[in-house]
Amino acid sequence: MLEEAIESLQCKPGGIYVDGTVGLGGHAHTILQKILPEGLLIGIDRDKESLDKANERLKPFAHSIRLVHDNYKNLPLILNNLDVGPVDGILVDLGVSSYQLLSSERGFSIHSDVNLDMRMDRSQRWTAADIVNNTPESELANLIYRYGEEKLSRRIAAAIVRERSKGPIARCSQLSEIISRTIKGRGRQTIHPATRTFQALRIAVNEELEGLEKFLIEATGFLKPGGRIVTIAFHSLEDRIIKKTLRKLAGQCVCEAPPELCRCPRQAVGRLTHTRPITPKREELAVNPRARSARLRALEKL
Repeated sequence: MLEEAIESLQCKPGGIYVDGTVGLGGHAHTILQKILPEGLLIGIDRDKESLDKANERLKPFAHSIRLVHDNYKNLPLILNNLDVGPVDGILVDLGVSSYQLLSSERGFSIHSDVNLDMRMDRSQRWTAADIVNNTPESELANLIYRYGEEKLSRRIAAAIVRERSKGPIARCSQLSEIISRTIKGRGRQTIHPATRTFQALRIAVNEELEGLEKFLIEATGFLKPGGRIVTIAFHSLEDRIIKKTLRKLAGQCVCEAPPELCRCPRQAVGRLTHTRPITPKREELAVNPRARSARLRALEKL
């Protein structure tokens, strides 16, 4: 959703922008073209390999970009360390990147016979294999249900515990086969049987939901009046947090109680730029089916 993201950011020459998930530099490249000659882009990513590739791609803009290996949720500390004041726009494109998915050795793919890894930042110690082999059964079931929205989570967790008692579950294909064998033929399957469990493990390993609301509130505080924060989410759990938080920042009710019982602060610090999320165009879906679940939301600082 490159076009929609850039349009929502309303990039202007000389502005200061943050790409909190710079990845391979696709969004960053277009932002830099829009903010030259005096603009500045802060590019952040927790994946050092992606950041190195972005650095190569963005070398022509070296004078206008600062790349930082860190988690976007540490934005206040990052901006303070760079001595950068209020910014004109912040973009975060959440979830796993196509590069990470297609890099089979990273261990995100259901279909790969590689180590069960799933770390976006490979400098961290905890991997998906650690969770699969060390989490108690009830906690594992709850994790798969909460983060994967998998109705058969208890059956899957029980099967994992049985298998790991025979030896460690270390490979993506190994876990995928266990899950497929366990729930095959149970209910209508429109996706691979292991999809939701793999999503849950990925979210847990990378702590994707933890601190997201706090980040959105803090990031909005770093915007100039009229500046925008733009988010792209790819699963409902993230999107729910974003929707609720941005509505709260816009001074709207988020408790869904009757008006006379609502206790929401109703203190607006921004306005929603769209009442509903922006979704990918048909043309993009034709070339990038993975984008089908993307939801773009944006808030403008008052």
